[in-house]
Amino acid sequence: MCGIAGIVDLRGGHAPERGLLRRMASAVRHRGPDELGLYLDETVGFVHTRLSVIDPTRGQQPLSNEDGSVWITYNGEIYDHVELRSRLEACGHRFHTSSDTEVLLHAVCEWGAEALANVNGQFAFALWDRRKRRLLLARDRFGVRPLHLARHAGRLYFASAASAFFADPTFPRGFDPRGIDEIFTFWATVAPLTPFAGIEELAPGRLLEIDLESGGSQLLPLPERERPPGPASLGLDEAALQLRGELARATRLRIERADVAVGSYLSGGLDSSLIAALAREVRPGHLDTFSVRFDDAEFDETKWQKLVVERLETEHHELRVSARDIARVFPEVVGHAERPLLRTAPAPLYLLSRATRACGTKVVVTGEGADEMLGGYDLFREAKIRAFWARDPDSKLRPRLLERLHPYLRRSPAAAREMARRFFAQGLSETDHPAYSHLPRWRSASALKRLFSRELRETLRDEDPIARLLATLPLDFPSLDLLAKAQHLEVKTLLSGYILSSQGDRALMAHAVEGRFPFLDAGVVAFCSELPARYKLRGLDEKHVLKRAARGLVPDEILARAKQPYRAPDAACFVGGYAPDYVSELLCPEAVSSAGLFDPVAIERLLAKCRSRANEGPLSNADNMALVGVLSSQILWDRLIRSPANLPEAPVEERRAPADRDRDAMAR
Repeated sequence: MCGIAGIVDLRGGHAPERGLLRRMASAVRHRGPDELGLYLDETVGFVHTRLSVIDPTRGQQPLSNEDGSVWITYNGEIYDHVELRSRLEACGHRFHTSSDTEVLLHAVCEWGAEALANVNGQFAFALWDRRKRRLLLARDRFGVRPLHLARHAGRLYFASAASAFFADPTFPRGFDPRGIDEIFTFWATVAPLTPFAGIEELAPGRLLEIDLESGGSQLLPLPERERPPGPASLGLDEAALQLRGELARATRLRIERADVAVGSYLSGGLDSSLIAALAREVRPGHLDTFSVRFDDAEFDETKWQKLVVERLETEHHELRVSARDIARVFPEVVGHAERPLLRTAPAPLYLLSRATRACGTKVVVTGEGADEMLGGYDLFREAKIRAFWARDPDSKLRPRLLERLHPYLRRSPAAAREMARRFFAQGLSETDHPAYSHLPRWRSASALKRLFSRELRETLRDEDPIARLLATLPLDFPSLDLLAKAQHLEVKTLLSGYILSSQGDRALMAHAVEGRFPFLDAGVVAFCSELPARYKLRGLDEKHVLKRAARGLVPDEILARAKQPYRAPDAACFVGGYAPDYVSELLCPEAVSSAGLFDPVAIERLLAKCRSRANEGPLSNADNMALVGVLSSQILWDRLIRSPANLPEAPVEERRAPADRDRDAMAR
C-alpha cells in the first residue's frame, strides 16, 4: 500500500508547484516510507509515497505507459494482476515491471473504465491521459483505500489523507457541520461528506471522470461485476464447504501475491482465527501472528488467542496495552483517523501496527468484513428479536431472548430490566422503517448532540442525516429481507467509514502496514450475498454457516464461545490519576468555545461527572461515547484546524516514461 496525492489545474495556465507537491507528499509519507516519486507536467502534478510489496526493485510510481502519454498514481493491490497481465499480453501490451500498478494502467488503457468491472482488489488511484486531457479517479467497492477530493482556486486536489490539502497555506481549514452531525449519528461520515468543510471523499465503488477539454465531469458507479451462479440452492453443509473453499482461495491470493512476508492479526474471535488457520495452510513453515493483550480483564481475549496459537503453532507476538498507553497515543490516533471518534478502539490497533512493523512485517491478513457479510453483529440479532416482539408484544419469551443475546444479564436483573426498557423504547413498532435495525444505535448516538453548541445546533436545525442516507438507498432496498437491509446499512455506514478507516487503514498505515481482508474478496462477497439469511443467522446463532466452514480448522472452543465484540477502555483512559494534561487543556471552556462545536458549560459538567465517577465503577455507554467523542473532536480541531500545517518538502524523485529512459540508455 502507498500514499497518493496530486493537483490538477482545471483552468489552464497554473501548473502545480513542485514545492507544494513535495509538502503534500510529506503529509502521506507515513503510508509509504520506502520511496517517494513525482510526476509533473503543465497541467497535472502527481506524488506517490511507496510501501514496496510487489516488485520492490522496479515498481516505482507515478508510473506511465510506454510513451508517457498516460500516467497513474495508485494505492492498492490487485490480487488477480497475474491473470489480467496474461490477457493484456495477448492484446499486444508490453510490460517493464511485474507490478500490479502497471497491469492496472494498461488495463484501463485497453478497456477504459470497464476494466474495473472484474478487478479483484482494493484501490484508490488517479490516472491522467495527456493526449485526451482526461482525468480518472476511482475507489474500490468497499472503500478499503481512502481518496479525498477538494476544489480550490481553480484546481482539483486529491490525496489519501485530507491533511495533505492543508499543505497549501491558502486552503481554508474548518469543520463541516453536516460531517460532525453524521459522526454523532452513525459513528462515521457517509461519503462524500467528511468532517472538513470543502473536502469530500470519493464514495466507495465510484469513479470520477473529468474532461479538461470540455470542462465536463461525471461521477459514476464502478461497472458491475460479472456474477457467477448463486449458491441459493445449496444445502447448508454444501454452502459451508464452498464458503471454506472461497475463503481459502482468497487467503492464498493475499499471501502469495506479495514479495514480502505476510503475517496475520489474531483477536481470539472466529473470523481472525479462521483466517490465521487458512494462512497457516499457505505458509506451513512459518507464520507470524500478532495480537493485543489488555491489562483490563473486561476487554482481554488472551485466553482465546493462546488456544489458536497453540493449535496453529505460529510465531506469536503479543502486545500488552493499558489505559495509560491508549491515553498517551490517542492524539496521534485521532490525527491519523482525521475524524472524531466515539470509541478508543483504534488506539490499540495503532499500537499493534507499530509493533508489527517493528518486527519487520509489512503486510497482514485480518478478519474484517466477516460480520458484515455473514450477519455477525449483535445489531442483526437485536433487529430480529425486536421484529419478533413487535409482532407478538405479549410474548413470554422476551426476557429469555434478551438473555440469550446478552448472557451477562442473568447476573443482574436490574440491568436486564433497564436494557429491556431501552431496547423496547427505540422504535420497536417501526418495523416498516427502512433503517429499523439501526434506529436504536443511531438514536443513542444522536442523544450526544445535546452537547453541541447553540450555534452548531442552529446550523443543523434543518439537517436530517438519517433522511439524507435513506435517500441514497438502491431502488430494490424495500424488497430485501430484514437481515439484508441491515447488512447494506452497516456496509454503507460503519464498515467503510469506521471499521476499514479509523480502525483499519488509518491505524495500519500510520506505521506503513498493509491490511488485506479475505472476507472482502470479490468472490467471497458474491458468494455470501447469495446465501439465504437463515444460513447466516440461524435463530440467534450468528455466522452459522461460517462456524460450520471453520470446523476442524480452529479449536472447538472458538466455535462455541459467545461472540465478544472488540472493545477497549474508553473514558476511563482520560480521567483518574494518570489522565494526560491535554484532557484539561482541550476541554477547558476557552478551548471548547474556540473550537465552536460544543457548549462549554455542558462539557464542564460532563468532565466533572466522569471524574467523580472514575473510582465508582464503569461509566455508562452514553458517558463513554460523550467524553471520547468530545475529546477527539477537540484534538482534531487542535491538530488540523487551529494550527497551520508546517510540512517540510519531502525529497521526491521525478519519474520519466519508459521511452525516455530507453532513449537516454541508447545515447549513453
